[in-house]
Amino acid sequence: MIHVCSLAALPDTVKATGASHVLTVMANVDQVQRPESVLPANHLKVQMDDITEQIDGFVAPSDFHIEQVLNFVRGWDRSAPLVVHCYAGISRSTASAFAAVCLLNPHRDEISIARQIRAASPIASPNRLIVSLADKALGRKGRMLRALDEMGPGSMMVESHPFRLDLD
Repeated sequence: MIHVCSLAALPDTVKATGASHVLTVMANVDQVQRPESVLPANHLKVQMDDITEQIDGFVAPSDFHIEQVLNFVRGWDRSAPLVVHCYAGISRSTASAFAAVCLLNPHRDEISIARQIRAASPIASPNRLIVSLADKALGRKGRMLRALDEMGPGSMMVESHPFRLDLD
């Protein structure tokens, strides 16, 4: 099970779910304190800004970042939940969780995953560049991006409420 949340909700989400792994995807990863119940080896911090193109002074998501995320998810034994978070729990985290579910379920329809995300979070707005890079890395041939189009835009809010994605 994968849970998605904001930085502010991270401690409570980890505690409530009994998560063993945490994936942090945000610009200022140094401000994130690993929950005490999570082993250091089970917390990956991937530093990137929430942008969809190169902008001077910012770190755009890249193939390297996506490989870090995918390799971390591959190493998760699924015996306890994974929490994926970014600053607000809306864009980078939802895109990374989408990539994780696609990785772990190579034959699952991308649109069904996108619909599950939308049903769980009306404000989810997966970062399109992260999804595009994951689509390429996973050999999904544009289907993940088409699923985003099908999903439609999220409602405008500042921070999300934690939600979960079932793997099957």
